[in-house]
Amino acid sequence: VQLQASGGGLVQAGGSLKLSCAASGRISTYGMGWFRQVPGKEREFVASINWSSSVTYYADSVKGRFTISRENAKNTVYLQLNSLKPEDTAIYYCARRRSGGYRIPDFDSWGQGTQVTVSS
Repeated sequence: VQLQASGGGLVQAGGSLKLSCAASGRISTYGMGWFRQVPGKEREFVASINWSSSVTYYADSVKGRFTISRENAKNTVYLQLNSLKPEDTAIYYCARRRSGGYRIPDFDSWGQGTQVTVSS
C-alpha cells in the first residue's frame, strides 16, 4: 500500500492544522501511525491508532494537543494538531503499523511527508 500525507502548511503558534494520510489500498485491518522528523534529527513517533479506533497512543510531547483518527471506509487516517508550538515544526509522515511497538521498525509503507511549520 502507498501512503500520501497532506494538509501541512505554515501556521502561527497556538494555531491548528489537520493532516490527512490517504492510502492507495485497504488499511482497515492495520494499525496506523504518525511520525515527524526535523532535518538532521531522528524521526520520532507522534501518535498511533489501532484498526478499530478503540486504542490510541501519543508521544508525551503531543498528548492533549494532537488527536489521531481514521475513516476505514475512506482508507484515510488523520492527525488533528491543536495548540501548535514552534517545536512542532517538522515533516510529518504516516505509516502502517506491522508489529506491536512504536518504533520505526514497527511500521512500514512510509509515504511522502507533509511539512508543518509553526512560527512564533
